[in-house]
Amino acid sequence: MLYGMHDASQFMAAPLRLMAEAAQEIFRSPFHPLSYTTLGRSIAAGAEVIESVLTQRQKPEWGLDTTTLADGRTVPVTVEIATSRPFCDLLHFKRDLGGETLGEPTLLLVAPLSGHHATLLRGTVQELIKTHEVYVTDWRDARLVPVEEGPFGVDSYIGYLIDFIRFLAGDEMQRIHTMAVCQPAPLLLSATALMASWHDPAVPKSMTLMGGPIDTRVNPTIVTTAAENRPVEWFKRNCITTVPAYYPGAGREVYPGFLQIRAFMAMNPARHVGAHLKMFDHLVKGDGDSAEAHRKFYDEYLAVLDATSEYYLETVDTVFKQHALPRGKMIWNNDGVDPEAITDTALFTVEGELDDISAPGQTYAAQTICDRIPSEKRAHLLQTGVGHYGIFNGRRWREQIAPRIADFIRTNA
Repeated sequence: MLYGMHDASQFMAAPLRLMAEAAQEIFRSPFHPLSYTTLGRSIAAGAEVIESVLTQRQKPEWGLDTTTLADGRTVPVTVEIATSRPFCDLLHFKRDLGGETLGEPTLLLVAPLSGHHATLLRGTVQELIKTHEVYVTDWRDARLVPVEEGPFGVDSYIGYLIDFIRFLAGDEMQRIHTMAVCQPAPLLLSATALMASWHDPAVPKSMTLMGGPIDTRVNPTIVTTAAENRPVEWFKRNCITTVPAYYPGAGREVYPGFLQIRAFMAMNPARHVGAHLKMFDHLVKGDGDSAEAHRKFYDEYLAVLDATSEYYLETVDTVFKQHALPRGKMIWNNDGVDPEAITDTALFTVEGELDDISAPGQTYAAQTICDRIPSEKRAHLLQTGVGHYGIFNGRRWREQIAPRIADFIRTNA
């Protein structure tokens, strides 16, 4: 029902979107006299803002065709599927080195499955591929996965990570480096702990956790409080819907991406309204660069995917309500997850001073529960002046955070 109502609203908005597109064409035409006036520019700008608000975005392209290596060379980059599972493709950002082997660290970047596509980490990947052989988990939109592929929950997610780590280690078990951004931090930690307890030769060399909910009891936020104060049944009743018959995943129960993005925007509606008003102002004044930056951000931010109901509800219950990992209660396929089993994997935790989703202290908690990692294999960074998104994108990510991560990985390579 919920999905049908959303799609119906998109269908009903189509005429208004078409009118907005037409208005832009008319009032930006060099043949229309009003296009040279403030009134004409205002009408065109308002029409573009309306179109931006109403347009339903598709999965964005990565758009990373080249990279600049540490030695200053610019080389082509090809995005390839290294291996695939029903709910995820493991992407390789392959740099054309002309047959040369640089011997740089292999890094598995674990993207969040929390409403956005992995392309939200474009800026993250863009910086990492300069000095690493980068692989990224590209989670699939659950509405596009047929029900015949079965359920996908927290255990499945952790299992995928273990499989990917072993795949990248190869037959020679060359240990790799790992990095999780936001929501998958406790799941990467769990996968590493399991592999360590099994004495798996492919256990990662290092683990970087960025802005993730390791222990949400620390410094609670609106997100964590909302999850704690409601029973799981409330989330099931109000947040789960069935994929309609006209999608490949027809019949699958999901947490739809359009609900997630509305929840994020509802946390700070004034910011988003203000951003669109600024876009209007930039367009009227002819500031194309600022308007284009706004378009790019919202084309990415508003492109969403669905998560399976199992994964969403189990995450709410395990991470935000039970606090299973920091309490030593985490279970994977009837196997206990013991963070103290991690002794030979270096740990780097990164937090943003202004993060209102995973507040400072929630990620640092990994340092406490992984207390058998030697002190020389640990590091923590509390980045001043950035919120959640700024940890892995933007100027401070490029200039201050990424170099620290690269140095940590090299030190522990």
